[in-house]
Amino acid sequence: MARLVRVVTPFPRVLAAAAAVAGVSLLAGCAFGPPTDSDGGGPPNLPTPSASRTPDEGPPSVVATVIATGLKIPWAVGFLPDGTALATERDTLRIVKIGPSGGPDGLVVTPVQTIKPANSRGEGGLLGIAVSPDYATDKTLFIYYTTNTDNRIAKLKLGGDPEPIVTGIPVSGIHNGGRLHFGPDGYLYASTGDASHGGLAQDLKSLGGKILRMTKEGKPAPGNPFPNSLVWSYGHRNVQGFAWDARKHLIATEFGQNTWDEINLIEPGKNYGWPTVEGIGGKDGFVDPIQQWATKDASCSGAAMTGNVFVAACLRGQRIWLVRVTDSGKVLGAPTAALVGKYGRLRAAVVAPDGSIWVTTSNHDGKIPPKEGDDKVIRIVVSGAGGVSKT
Repeated sequence: MARLVRVVTPFPRVLAAAAAVAGVSLLAGCAFGPPTDSDGGGPPNLPTPSASRTPDEGPPSVVATVIATGLKIPWAVGFLPDGTALATERDTLRIVKIGPSGGPDGLVVTPVQTIKPANSRGEGGLLGIAVSPDYATDKTLFIYYTTNTDNRIAKLKLGGDPEPIVTGIPVSGIHNGGRLHFGPDGYLYASTGDASHGGLAQDLKSLGGKILRMTKEGKPAPGNPFPNSLVWSYGHRNVQGFAWDARKHLIATEFGQNTWDEINLIEPGKNYGWPTVEGIGGKDGFVDPIQQWATKDASCSGAAMTGNVFVAACLRGQRIWLVRVTDSGKVLGAPTAALVGKYGRLRAAVVAPDGSIWVTTSNHDGKIPPKEGDDKVIRIVVSGAGGVSKT
């Protein structure tokens, strides 16, 4: 049974100062200049992300605080080394800066750049963003976006033109994938969708319906399971979120069709069954999910890890799922649903520099009426994320 969630609604002074907790070193020396707010109040009374307990002390729980408002379909968030947050907006095709300055409505949202080669269509547009591990020296971002002819991954220096490094990812009005993250091995991972053609997920010559692994130049990373291929895993319908646990297990959310949405433990070279299997099928040659939910309760997009808890941000389900995982990447106990219906559709989830998780809403995407202040960034602190089981 899901545990009750305590949600904190910040006062204006708390929001104005939230940047003091939202990142690290967000003062002088920031890539976009120092903060401009002059609020002299003390640090906000927000919880720290250090709470933990052992698995037998009950399910994990969250405290949530709205820290930014007024965005339009913020699809992904990345953090620069100084803690500055950058978010993509799917339909406006903008990269925006969130903070470090704040006001009565939260952290200030400032447009930085519009990605002109991108094209907003259906579920496509400006999607993933990842910050180079070497940003301090190379000043490079990586973005995933839709064009008239394909989805592509490009490297970008803010203010410059995108330089595509991977093109030809299948495109459609739906199922475009789009998440980007650098893994603990230093290589760039990308999730792609089947572009509404399920057979592409089983075609190793297609980049659709896959998780890809590459160098910063868009070349197959050393150790990839298929010769001269970007493909890391295949048989996916539409992966939009993934994260690594402390043991470097890669865990991903996946949209099902009509019955089951999935959480998968991703292993190189493995086949996850789409379009033959949706959810747990027990068929030879396919990897079953470690967790599944009815689509009405999930349709999860973003994903993040905190301690031993996998956090999935869900669109149709309008909630986050908290899934405790073991050292071997198995699910421990029943997942906990939190924030159910509180903020509407939830899209991105990313670990912030202070160890909290930032989650974005997606209420301007035409599925439900937007709420006042949408779209928002919500700061989540998870308690009960310790005590990993060895099983």
